[in-house]
Amino acid sequence: MDLPTLWFLAIALLWTGYLVLEGFDFGVGMLLPAVGRDEAGRRTMINAIGPVWDGNEVWLITAIGAMFAAFPAWYAATLSGFYLPVLLIVVALVFRGVAFEYRGKIDSVVWRKRWDAAILGGSLVPAFGWGLVFANLLRGVEIGADGVVRSGLLDLLSPYALLGGLATTTLFVLHGALFLGLKTDGPVRHRARLTARTSAFAAVPVVGGFLAWTVRDQGSGAVAALLAVGLLLAAVAAAARWREGWAFAATAASIVALAVVVFDGLHPALMRSTVSPAFDLTVANASSGPYTLGVLSVIGAVFLPLVVGYQAWSYWVFRKRVRVEAS
Repeated sequence: MDLPTLWFLAIALLWTGYLVLEGFDFGVGMLLPAVGRDEAGRRTMINAIGPVWDGNEVWLITAIGAMFAAFPAWYAATLSGFYLPVLLIVVALVFRGVAFEYRGKIDSVVWRKRWDAAILGGSLVPAFGWGLVFANLLRGVEIGADGVVRSGLLDLLSPYALLGGLATTTLFVLHGALFLGLKTDGPVRHRARLTARTSAFAAVPVVGGFLAWTVRDQGSGAVAALLAVGLLLAAVAAAARWREGWAFAATAASIVALAVVVFDGLHPALMRSTVSPAFDLTVANASSGPYTLGVLSVIGAVFLPLVVGYQAWSYWVFRKRVRVEAS
């Protein structure tokens, strides 16, 4: 395996880790008004993800940093071509992070409601936005011979791309509800269980429809797509039997299978041109030089296991259920 292909797989792995881990964070944020019906409930939900949400975002930073170092042309085309969606995602993530820190600073119902709205919006926008971005990467954008993306915002809002955004949104809601059922206790756990059952009615057909459309257009990924849908159905069955651990593991594995469909559909292209296949950004023509990739490989081999090990340790430390009694 050559170094460009190795780094494509590494970046795919980093994005997959981000979607799995940050996915339940986004789901919890989107469910804040529905599951956390009082201050005690909302505090329980935020405490459930409090020790890990910022660590989960490290996967995003690392994935984008790896794109910049290993495939600078892909990095430049993605962040410029999807400038407005990515900008909205970044702004939403900033407001969400600030909201976690500031909502409890003042003992005021109005103050907390405003920051709760920021958590909701800061979770919904990235959940939908990343699905929109990856769907457009699969569909292709208008790239000329100069490597510049000329697609406008309306071009990015195709039915396929919108369905991709809905797929990640509904999947993350289900993933977050199952995480709350696994991580909390008391009324929040009960409401999360009920919400997981309800959200499955949206997640399964939407995700299944997006995967079917993707497999039809790309001509690959059928096995991974069937596995993703099967795992979603297994998660629903496990949730119906109150087996939150198995259900959460199944949705996590379903997100992995969804990522496999996406990155398998991309390879060897990183960004397709709707103008001409000759203008595609590929693993071969968009990568850095061999020396740069070699140095990156050494750095990644040393530090990536340390980061993964530290995050695994933090999840183990904060593994107990969270419960906040109403005052």
